[in-house]
Amino acid sequence: PYKKMTLNNMCMDLKQITEKVCELVLATGEYIRKETAKFITSDIEIKGLHNFVTYVDKKSEEKLIAGLASILPGTGFIAEESPLLKTSEINWVIDPLDGTTNFIHGVPVFSISVGLMEKNEVIAGVVYEINRDERFYTWKGVPSYLNGKVIRVSEATKLGDCLLATGFPYYDFGRLDAYLNVFRHFMETTHGLRRLGSAAADLAYVACGRFDGFYEYGLNPWDVAAGCLLVENAGGRVCDFRLGNDYIFGKEIIATNAKVFDTFTKAFEGNFR
Repeated sequence: PYKKMTLNNMCMDLKQITEKVCELVLATGEYIRKETAKFITSDIEIKGLHNFVTYVDKKSEEKLIAGLASILPGTGFIAEESPLLKTSEINWVIDPLDGTTNFIHGVPVFSISVGLMEKNEVIAGVVYEINRDERFYTWKGVPSYLNGKVIRVSEATKLGDCLLATGFPYYDFGRLDAYLNVFRHFMETTHGLRRLGSAAADLAYVACGRFDGFYEYGLNPWDVAAGCLLVENAGGRVCDFRLGNDYIFGKEIIATNAKVFDTFTKAFEGNFR
């Protein structure tokens, strides 16, 4: 069982582990795809302000937890729809349906995100964007992949050539003025901004070069754990708004290609730091 493996042995097995996770998210994604046609608005539950959950989220998470527990027995879970089952060593970080609001409105951008953490380090990540059947995945020490092909962040060197992504705050409006200041700056200095509604997909798109940068606050670890490793292993850089490393549990993240990172992060001076 996994809990008896050494760290070195585990690292050698990360490829096999990630491949099994990819198979699991494909099967779970197929379930979500089928339920899309059946879903009705009366199936929506409200968790908080502008924060929704459905039976599809819950069932998908059950499928993922069962499958991941069989891949690596003895691991913990940090999952959106379940009680915290974290261990001190190895944890899966799961969002069974990132983009639930899109899902319930029939907007075709939502994804599954599964990250594997060794203490405070993400060592494997899979993001599956269900509608385009795109499986982004990586593990420690290798490139990032999209459906079997190596991906890289973009080569843009200045903001004027960048297309960015962001997410709108939906419950923490205390930082809204600072957010809008940064938003305006990027409106005036880039090709534009997009808001997909799935942070996991946003990060995957940075990793493959569709977006040159992404930022958002108010996020949870299951939104970003897999995606941040995708970006880093594709040659990008990730930080929090203060240029620190608290972007998984710190509820804020910046992810860009390496060439615009310094210019991009300057926009947060005087606003968020």
